[in-house]
Amino acid sequence: MSDEPLSFNQAVTGISDFIEVAIHTILYVRQVYPAELFIRRKKYDTPVFQSRHPALNEYISGAIKALAEEMHQGTVEKVVVVIKNKEHVALERFLFVIQNMIDVPSFNKATKVENAMTAKSLVQYFRSFLIKLNMIESQLGQLNLGDDVSFAILLELKDGTAPSVSQSKQDPPPWIPADTQHTTAGVSEEAELYMIRAVNTGVIDVSLAVQESAEKLKIEREKLKEQQLEAKKAAELLKKAKAKPPE
Repeated sequence: MSDEPLSFNQAVTGISDFIEVAIHTILYVRQVYPAELFIRRKKYDTPVFQSRHPALNEYISGAIKALAEEMHQGTVEKVVVVIKNKEHVALERFLFVIQNMIDVPSFNKATKVENAMTAKSLVQYFRSFLIKLNMIESQLGQLNLGDDVSFAILLELKDGTAPSVSQSKQDPPPWIPADTQHTTAGVSEEAELYMIRAVNTGVIDVSLAVQESAEKLKIEREKLKEQQLEAKKAAELLKKAKAKPPE
């Protein structure tokens, strides 16, 4: 791994590759698909899980390829992985916030950026991202939705910009407009946000956070009330059984 500073192109490649690995990890740890669908791999010196489903992998890799194109244009603001229930209501949003720190001319994007992070250091940061991501269940709890869960990858661009349209037939189709309630614009004030990790590369900064929607929090509160009510009823029945005199 190189100890030289990153170039703009290397930062784009490194970050887009990381986001692809992170998306597979999110689908595994949030149990969007059965564990049997994933295979254990190693990336950034840490164990990761990768989907083995061809259509799913094609969707993710196509989205990442399109993302990299937009990052080269400097138009990306956020990448959102939204997890939805069967009514397509957003429950969780994993937010990759991307910020270009320098303006690099197209002819200079392969040149090393002075004082930028090295590729070797960036790998260590990505490793810490994935370690924290793998532990996120302890903070978010389990979704327990079985087959009634799905996800989508959303791209939020800077104001006034539109997605690039690829000319090659091998490239993924253009992005389509997203349902507003799945985007960060559709987030209510009751939603809760947790920061996972951030890194300043000196070229392109990236941070990862997860947001629990107000709808998910409401469902969890209702479930807790039901559990408390059932526990209270069970305790009352047990109390009555103990109080009953012997025949």
